[in-house]
Amino acid sequence: MLGRTHLLSSLLSLLLFDTASGCELFGKFHMPSLLQRGDIMIGGIFPIFNKELGSTSTFRQNPPGIKCAGFDLRAFRWTQVMAFTIEEINKDTALLPNISLGYRILNSCASSTNTLRAALTLAGGKEETERGSSCLPVISALVAESGSSQSLAVASTLGPFQVPIVSYFSTCACLSDRSKYPTFFRTIPSDYFQAKALAALVKRFGWRWIGAIQSDNDYGRHGVLAFKEEVKKFGVCVAFVGTILRRHSMDRLQAVVEMIKRSSVKVVLAFTPEGDFYPLMKEIVKQNITGIQWIASEAWITALRPSNPEIYQAFGGALGFVMPKMAIPKLKPFLAGITPYADAGAAFVREFWEIMVTHHLQRVKFKNQFGDYVFFDENGDPPASYDLINWQLIDGKVPISVCSVECPAGTRKAQKKGEPICCFDCIPCADGTVANTTGAADCTPCPQEFWSNERRDECIPKTIEFLTYYEPMGIALTAVSLLGASLSLVTMLIFIYFRHTPVIKASNSELSIFLLFSLLLCFLCPLTFIGRPTAWVCMLRHTAFGLTFALCISCVLGKTIVVVTAFKASFPGAKGAGTFGPTRQRIIVCSCTLVQILICALWLKLNPPFPAMVFRYSNKIILECNTGSEAAFYAVLGYIGFLSIICLVLAFLARKLPDNFNEAKLISFSMLIFCAVWITFIPAYVSSPGKLTVAVEIFAILSSAFGLLVSIFAPKCFIILIKPEKNTKKHVMGKMFNTGP
Repeated sequence: MLGRTHLLSSLLSLLLFDTASGCELFGKFHMPSLLQRGDIMIGGIFPIFNKELGSTSTFRQNPPGIKCAGFDLRAFRWTQVMAFTIEEINKDTALLPNISLGYRILNSCASSTNTLRAALTLAGGKEETERGSSCLPVISALVAESGSSQSLAVASTLGPFQVPIVSYFSTCACLSDRSKYPTFFRTIPSDYFQAKALAALVKRFGWRWIGAIQSDNDYGRHGVLAFKEEVKKFGVCVAFVGTILRRHSMDRLQAVVEMIKRSSVKVVLAFTPEGDFYPLMKEIVKQNITGIQWIASEAWITALRPSNPEIYQAFGGALGFVMPKMAIPKLKPFLAGITPYADAGAAFVREFWEIMVTHHLQRVKFKNQFGDYVFFDENGDPPASYDLINWQLIDGKVPISVCSVECPAGTRKAQKKGEPICCFDCIPCADGTVANTTGAADCTPCPQEFWSNERRDECIPKTIEFLTYYEPMGIALTAVSLLGASLSLVTMLIFIYFRHTPVIKASNSELSIFLLFSLLLCFLCPLTFIGRPTAWVCMLRHTAFGLTFALCISCVLGKTIVVVTAFKASFPGAKGAGTFGPTRQRIIVCSCTLVQILICALWLKLNPPFPAMVFRYSNKIILECNTGSEAAFYAVLGYIGFLSIICLVLAFLARKLPDNFNEAKLISFSMLIFCAVWITFIPAYVSSPGKLTVAVEIFAILSSAFGLLVSIFAPKCFIILIKPEKNTKKHVMGKMFNTGP
């Protein structure tokens, strides 16, 4: 309300009207000024006093005059530099021949309201002195102001009147909006460029967790906002610590200090003017808060007050950017010879400088005596250039400021719920995925033939797995296979040697030797299932399995038919006796085996088995033989099952033969074992993982072969070798009968 009252009073008091004697001012602001008259007048507004003393208004009388306190020597030096610059321009006859520049400098009191009063005073052209008043030419341009909020007030007020305004210290990026402030220029880069420089500094040191303090003005708000936008590109989080009010409240300062003490941030950015930040500095020193890496805006990094020994203990090592310094010739003697009490006159403003000034300022581009190019861009901003300031007497260790430590290789970031993006947990990559860089947001899946290592930071080739001869399982299966083959060979030799004895004659010696030969092949068949699968091996293992077992079951079927026929022929007057001789036995074995040969030939011709890699398992590749045609594979198995079922049925029907004539019982028992093995094989084969699938298939082959060998031939070998006294025709048949040659 106070600021609005002063502003309203200012506007009412600045109404001008023409009289016969000249211009007249209805109200007086009583604003002292530094004045130097010239043909062209340039206004200047500086915060020579940095504190405005409050006053109240009742709207019943004119508001009291503005009172300021806190003489700012730094701002006063700025006014003298302006005066020095104008004097140097006037002395140079090549720049403005026959034209002199003048200036009128007012105090803003570091207040937006008072800055606006000063701007309207300069635009009004009325000079108040102790000897009275006089009319002055209005200014052609204005140099103002140090604070961004003050510059916003002036630019929005004088901009519509095409008065060019050049600021020497306002950095708010909002002032670069040409649509709102078409006549605003400045000789210091905007906070957009400073924010980019500060963000690059943060990135350089690897800080990811930054605290931020701002002033309650346009400079602080827009500066922190621009900084947040820039560091967000680098994945940096900014935690808001607090806002410093222009009129300092001890409660607010202590709240900001407590926030700094509780926060986990170790790097804090302060985007505030010196006058706002200095009280907070003193409170931080009072609370003995150390260990914070401070990042400073250009408004306080070069200030004198914060650099005293008392403040340095907490703010030593602060980093910030400032405009490059340069030694200006003749300036030092000028500053040494001036006094703040000097006064000067003014002069009329030429029409040219009133109308075409903004246009020419926009086109200014020259190279100064230091080799730097001076120009304004389309937004009225100069080229950005900074010097880095570090409040560090000796080399210090760069502090680490992160909310969460960077995730190492092999892990990924997992955002913590309800916390800033810079706060995260590190989750190990899942199996089959890797993160080979630090700070990875996601884990990358490995290619199909690769798998992640234990550290999850590299993809390594998967282990290729197949059943080998040199692993324990392969050695055991090979040994059992060779044992069965050896037993079959020995049994076959026994049957050949004792082929004329009654026991062997009664079991049909020719079919028995054929059966033993087929069992020998069945025991050798598993050897093709062990080792690395190739195209030829895959075709051999499946067809050899199908053919050997078809031959084996065909022999058993022939033996079963011979037993049934022989039993019927043993009865007097039985029909069909002697009709199933050796020739027919060979025909049935060959014909039954031929069917399997045709099935296998079609299989190999149309869609043969082939080696394939199976990727269904996570960390390994199973190298196995794909059957090619599933229909052909199950046709081979189905045909073997069909023959075995016929054998089982015939043997079961002949199970009630006399006790001494027990061939049918032995065949029945062997077929039961054979069928049981292959019935249990199917679910075990389907559910077995990896190379165990091959092991299950080998186990089924060996089990069924051993079942046939032991069930059919073990009792006969026992009689031949252990009980030779029972190897007689009488004991075998109970009468003179022979079932075969």
